[in-house]
Amino acid sequence: MTKLFPDAPAVGTTMQATRESETVRDFLALRRSANKAFIGGPGPDPDTLDAILTAATRVPDHRRLSPWRFIILEGDARQAFGEKAAEVHKQENEFASDADLEATKALPLRAPCVVILVSSPKDDNRTPVWEQELSAGALGHNLLLSANAAGYAGVWLTEWVSFSKGIDQVLGLSSRERIAGYFYLGKATADPQERARPDPAELISRWQG
Repeated sequence: MTKLFPDAPAVGTTMQATRESETVRDFLALRRSANKAFIGGPGPDPDTLDAILTAATRVPDHRRLSPWRFIILEGDARQAFGEKAAEVHKQENEFASDADLEATKALPLRAPCVVILVSSPKDDNRTPVWEQELSAGALGHNLLLSANAAGYAGVWLTEWVSFSKGIDQVLGLSSRERIAGYFYLGKATADPQERARPDPAELISRWQG
């Protein structure tokens, strides 16, 4: 089978500082997340997902701390997580309706593969946690790009399940860890429309001293 991504070179190998590519420029300029309501199967198989995640980890990471990790929801685990999430929802929100709980159960069923990105900063007494969290954010974007390049649609969402202490316990997070988001991966059942984009001229300034 043809490899989706090339193998990483040996440590110490001299790398190209730039890799000019018109294809990549087009790819980045037209990047678009999928619509969460229009992601179907099939999802990436285990080998493909491993390749996507391996490519995604090639992000800035000061002191090589790898301050992030992945939790995968596939198959029946998606429904099981949805059931647990609904229990947490009921415990944390006494006013949650039956419809709210059913919506929570359905969250992990949006796509055949759900990757939970966990920000997992390391306490090395040198590297700021904020810097490590930025690395996790870079990894999230790279994950979307890697999945898209492998032929899979994806969307990065947070929602309340990213900020719940109960969900953190269900997933076995430590007190230092936070959920950076849920990545829903599969095949797009409808193409998304372009959305409004910011005008860079309104966001750029040049410091003059």
